[in-house]
Amino acid sequence: MKILLPVFLSLTLGNSVGLSEEPFSRIAFGSCANENRPQPIWDAINRTKPQLFIFGGDNVYADSADPEKLRESYEQLAAEPGFSKLRKDCPVIGTWDDHDFGKNDGGEEWEGKQAAKDAFMEFFETPNNSPVRDRGGVYDAKIFGPEGQRVQVILLDTRWFRGPLERMEKEAWKELRREKGKWQGPYLPAENSDSSMLGDEQWEWLAAELKKPADLRLIVSSIQVVPVDHGWEKWGNLPKERKKLFELIRDTGATGVIFLSGDRHTADISMLPLETDGSPAYPLYDVTASGLNQNGFSQEENRYRAQQMDPFGKSNFGLIEVDWSQEDPSIDLQIRDEDGNVVREAKTTLGQLKRCNL
Repeated sequence: MKILLPVFLSLTLGNSVGLSEEPFSRIAFGSCANENRPQPIWDAINRTKPQLFIFGGDNVYADSADPEKLRESYEQLAAEPGFSKLRKDCPVIGTWDDHDFGKNDGGEEWEGKQAAKDAFMEFFETPNNSPVRDRGGVYDAKIFGPEGQRVQVILLDTRWFRGPLERMEKEAWKELRREKGKWQGPYLPAENSDSSMLGDEQWEWLAAELKKPADLRLIVSSIQVVPVDHGWEKWGNLPKERKKLFELIRDTGATGVIFLSGDRHTADISMLPLETDGSPAYPLYDVTASGLNQNGFSQEENRYRAQQMDPFGKSNFGLIEVDWSQEDPSIDLQIRDEDGNVVREAKTTLGQLKRCNL
C-alpha cells in the first residue's frame, strides 16, 4: 500500500518556505506512538485544530532493518482514523528517534539506517528533488508565516551521525539504581569524548539555518537538550556537543529559540536559566512531549524543571499557542493529556527569548 499525504504537505517538504502567509498560532507536537497499541489521543489533538503537527521521533516502533517491516509500521500509523483526519486538516512534519531509526539507542553504526530513511521518506512523501534525499539523515527545516511573525521549525537528526556514548559497567549501574531508584539510566556524561551528535555536515547546515530571519524558532530534538541528571539518552551525554549547540545559538545571534523533545515516555518542561552551562543570554525552554501512547510515570531527576511538579507520565501531546496580537507576543507552552486537558504549562514571551544585550 502506498502511503499518501495530502498535496499541500507533499509539495512543501524539503522547501525552506512555509505553506502560507497566515500567522501560525497553534502548533501541536508529540512523540512515541506505538502502532501496535490504541491511539485515542489523536481525537484530543484534532480538537485543538492545530495549524501544524510536528512528530518528535519514535513515530513508529519498527525496530528493524527490514524494509517491509518498516513500511508495515508506517502503514499502521497511516491507517489510524484520528491521525488520518489530522493530516487531512493540517501539515504534518517531523524527525525520527531510535525506534523508527530501527535500533534502540542506535547511532551512526546502525547498518539498517538507509532502509529506515527510505521508509521515512516514503511516509512523508518527500519530493525526489528535495535536498533531504541527497544527504545523510532526515534533518530539515521549514519557515511558516509572514514577516514579523515567522515561525522556523528546525528538525534535527540525532541518530544518523551520532557517535558512541559512554555506558556504565553493569554492576555499577545496578548499584546506582539501588541508590537512586529504577529510573536511573546507564549512560554517563562523556566529558572528554569527541563523539558528534549531529556530524559536521549537519552542524554546518544548522549554523546557516539559525542565521535565517525568524521570530520564533522551534528546534526539534528527539532527545532532551536541557535536562542533565538522568542517565538515559540526552544531549548531556556528550557535554561538548551540548555546549557547542548553546554557543552556536549565541554566536549566530538566533533569538526566539525553544527546544521540543520526546523519547522519555513522560512529559516535562525544562528551562535553562541565563548564562547556565554556556547558554545564550536568555532562558532556553525544552518542552518534552512523550508519549502519544507510550508512557509510564517517571521520577527522573531534573534540576532544570520549570515547574515544581513531577513529570506527567500518562499519554500526552504538546501544544504551543502564540498570541501575535500583543506588542510582545505571548507564548504558552502546554502539555495536554488524552482528554485535551492542560496538565503542565509554562508561559513566556518573544521579548524574553532575546539576548539581554539586544
